[in-house]
Amino acid sequence: MRWMPPLVIEGEVHACPQCGAYRDWIVFNMRDDSVWLRCTNDHQAQEPRLDSAWYNRHSGPVDRWHPTLGDGLRHLGR
Repeated sequence: MRWMPPLVIEGEVHACPQCGAYRDWIVFNMRDDSVWLRCTNDHQAQEPRLDSAWYNRHSGPVDRWHPTLGDGLRHLGR
């Protein structure tokens, strides 16, 4: 899913540790219950403080499953 506003995790605005970006994330919920974040500069990392339950509360209905990360990124226009 796209997450345009700043992403607040445990009361703090999350920023990309590599470039400092703090908005316009792509958030992926992987099949192993992990959540990964990708910033606008294409840095990505797993975010252990988020899980599938958080993702489901914020994403709305899932419209499709993607077999690869690349397929998911293409679906979201990245």
